[in-house]
Amino acid sequence: MQQALDRILPHVQKPGRYIGGELNSIVKDANTVDVRFAFCFPDTYEVGMSHLGMKILYSLLNSLDYIWCERVFAPWMDMEEALRRENVPLYALESLDPLGEFDIIGFTLQYELSFTNILNMLDMAGIPVLCEERKGLKNLVVAGGPCACNPEPLADFIDLFMLGEGEDVIVELVSLYRTAKQENWTKEHFLEAANELEGVYVPSLYEVSYYEDGKIRAVTPKNGAKFPIKKRIVQDMSTTFYPKDFVVPFIDTVHDRAIVEVMRGCIRGCRFCQAGFLYRPLREKEPEVLCSQGKSLCETTGYEEISLSSLSTSDYSKIEPMLDDLIDYTVDNHINLSLPSLRIDNFSEELLAKVARVRKSGLTFAPEAGTQRLRDVINKNITEEDIFSSCKIAFEGGYTSVKLYFMLGLPTETMEDCEGIIELAQKIVGFYHRLENRPKGKPVNVTVSVSTFVPKPFTPFQWFGQDTLEQIVKKQKHMLDCITSRKISFKYHASKTSVLEAVFARGDRRLGRVIYKAWQKGCYFDGWDEHFYFDRWEEALKECGLTIEFYANRTREIGEVLPWSHLDYGVTEAFLRKEWEKAQQAATTPNCREQCSGCGANKLLERKGGKCVE
Repeated sequence: MQQALDRILPHVQKPGRYIGGELNSIVKDANTVDVRFAFCFPDTYEVGMSHLGMKILYSLLNSLDYIWCERVFAPWMDMEEALRRENVPLYALESLDPLGEFDIIGFTLQYELSFTNILNMLDMAGIPVLCEERKGLKNLVVAGGPCACNPEPLADFIDLFMLGEGEDVIVELVSLYRTAKQENWTKEHFLEAANELEGVYVPSLYEVSYYEDGKIRAVTPKNGAKFPIKKRIVQDMSTTFYPKDFVVPFIDTVHDRAIVEVMRGCIRGCRFCQAGFLYRPLREKEPEVLCSQGKSLCETTGYEEISLSSLSTSDYSKIEPMLDDLIDYTVDNHINLSLPSLRIDNFSEELLAKVARVRKSGLTFAPEAGTQRLRDVINKNITEEDIFSSCKIAFEGGYTSVKLYFMLGLPTETMEDCEGIIELAQKIVGFYHRLENRPKGKPVNVTVSVSTFVPKPFTPFQWFGQDTLEQIVKKQKHMLDCITSRKISFKYHASKTSVLEAVFARGDRRLGRVIYKAWQKGCYFDGWDEHFYFDRWEEALKECGLTIEFYANRTREIGEVLPWSHLDYGVTEAFLRKEWEKAQQAATTPNCREQCSGCGANKLLERKGGKCVE
């Protein structure tokens, strides 16, 4: 392998992606471990090395002496071409051993448009992409991550899925595999036993039937398989495993810094936000644990930036004492501190003062919608007064740049709501110039970033049909026409990728054939604009007798069996229905600290019946 790489690497871009040997990477003797686990990220090294979940599970698995977990990333086009030309199989970075030598091949599912990369990586390794063609226990293909909440489009390719949070279930799964390997179980025997683990779903043990119109009739378990399949969660964030060090890449990555996870879950209940529902219930780390973890990572990696990771960092209940301790450390050691995910309605002068000690760049807020009516529909629970209050604090604190995130195509959205996005940005520009205590002699810049709404499983908007491609483009053009100030920057994301994302987010098992055909037509790295071929996907769908409209644009009926109806992510369907009804009326729901709304997620906690949020 090394000789082949010596020939290949001088001729590819960024060879540092493919060589391994980074600081804190873990090398073991393959002859002394019982299970070899390949952690596969179906995107480039730079994207995968930025992912916190991979860092956690890599370190966790390697902390066990009978497991060796190695990293595998999707090689870029030039490297793939060279590997195939030289007949070199895809390999893991730590040992440089071919992927086919591993017992378990695990993929993390972060984004629907990475699905074809999974097939391509397996094919590059010489491993059959279809489950039915992988007969033995070796090369067991598993997957987890947020997109596993609707695993059905990948059911033809993945042997089993881990639902929810992986720290506990992945260890149980590998331990079971160790036993199966030692006792020479069949693959079928292992899958039946694995399916009994809480948080594990084996699609082959469930049969899906359909009506003539393509809707799902039923999902039926075979041979007494459990039903429904419940996700797993970590009970205590302060005591659960967290790495003391990260692998430090040789090249720049998307997020190249120490990351400390503050909490999981979110109190807000924004109706479009899948993560806010998937990661319920809320669980926080204690401040001293956060500070200790941040300091440890800086000392073991040499990073000069700490990022506090959560869905809404400023909602952390003990943010003031935590920042007091952590900022003293970062200032004394010349370390930058990043606080993403700040809420508009609890952004204070005190928080700004703390942030300004270690960071002086633009601030980012997410109003999500341009009118109060639509903000109420999505349960954003912020007002225009909140927005201007936060902007005032920022501008008087010396900031001249504000970035605002919005979503296009939200349920009940009108063209007036789209105009409201630009009107709000223009109001902020005027507001800046009217402030007496603004930074003198410095122009203001308001960046409006608009992404296309994608209806997602396990949200109150899971039944809602996405805007058609024509509607999305029409709204984008209209907003561009509404801009009258050069001090407003307008950015929007490619709408065709969002349409395909919606297809697979709410898709069923029949889409497996579409994924396979699209991959055969050369579709992979679909999340990269320069390698996205929408026409090929349209061809694949047509050849399989399926349509974009059925999956992306069709509004589901309440009561319809959804592809994920047999999976239990804690939040009850009754609660989601109630939130959908309130959205129709533009009625809001208080956040979890103000009032418990009875979503059902607290039942996942060992302290059953208790409150998630004090």
